[in-house]
Formats: sequence, C-alpha cells, structure tokens
Amino acid sequence: MKKKKHWYDYLWIWAILYFALGFFSILFAWFGMIDFLLPLGIAIFGGNKFFCNHLCGRGQLFSKLGGDLKCSRNKPTPRWMSSKWFRYGFLIFFLTMFGNMVFQTYLVGAGASSLREIIKLFWTFRVPWGWTYTAGTVADWVAQFSFGLYSLMLTSLLLGLIVMVLYKPRTWCTFCPMGTMTQGICKLKNNEKK
Repeated sequence: MKKKKHWYDYLWIWAILYFALGFFSILFAWFGMIDFLLPLGIAIFGGNKFFCNHLCGRGQLFSKLGGDLKCSRNKPTPRWMSSKWFRYGFLIFFLTMFGNMVFQTYLVGAGASSLREIIKLFWTFRVPWGWTYTAGTVADWVAQFSFGLYSLMLTSLLLGLIVMVLYKPRTWCTFCPMGTMTQGICKLKNNEKK
C-alpha cells in the first residue's frame, strides 16, 4: 500500500528554490534562518525532532537524489561519522563558523569593515558573487549577513551532496549540526519529564 503524501513531503522543492533564489539575489539568503529557528523551536517547545523527520527540505532532497534518482552508491555510512565526538566536534566547528559570520556582520554594521560580496565555499574558497546584490539596496550589514549565511548553507549542501554520493542518501543527517542540537535539546527535555 502506498504511503499517503502530505504537503510537507514536497519541501525538497523549497531546498532547490532557496539556492536558486540566492543565486539571483543574495537577500533571499535570509530565508535560511527558517532552517535554523524552526527546528530549534520545535525541539524546545515540542520536545521532538519533527523538523528533521518531516520538514527538512535538504534531507528530502538528498533522499530524492540519492534514493529515487539513484545518485548514491548506497554504501554504509562510516561509524565515525555518527560518533559522538565527530557529531559534537562538527557542531562546535559549525557554531564557530556561524559565530564568525555574525561577528563579520557586526563589523560591517559598526563600520569597522566593508561589505564583501563573496561566497566562501568550505570556509576557504572565495567565489565572487557580486552580481546577486546591488550596493545600497539595504544596509551593508544586512547584505553581509546574507553573503555569510548563503555561504554556510551552500557549503553544508555541498558537504551533504558529497557524502550522499559516497554513502547512503541521508548520510549528512547523521552529523548535521541542527540535528545534533535538536537531539541534545530533546534529550534534555525528556530528562526533565522523568
């Protein structure tokens, strides 16, 4: 029997749309904050991982590409990728990069630094992305945050695609920083109830 489809089974389209819109206007990057705030909100107030299991467009996209379209080798995910030390280590690294992005935004907002219209892939490779923004459209700090957030989102998408091809489709989910954070929140909430 076929599983009944829900509206949220099509959120993989949102993931594609997000990256496509950011390619034309960097300001659309702000929509990425939904993927930061919603899972945290659901974990804090709902005490569950409903976002990860049902609403994550990125995870759905990996399932579509890797499973339905057979773009994955479907090899077992290496144990170390789902180990506590790697998941929490990656989370700390990711939060450090996020903190750096916020700090750069602050510097631009305070006038201590100028707007850099650059996307950084894998936190290292600078890709000029100037065509996606017209100077003066919004405050420079708003644009700086957009470039930083899009860099973070695009880098994590590329990492997810690489591990999707090499291993199982949703390998990214085993060490996704949001998944690790929401899992930690859910554990704390469930311990409070006991």
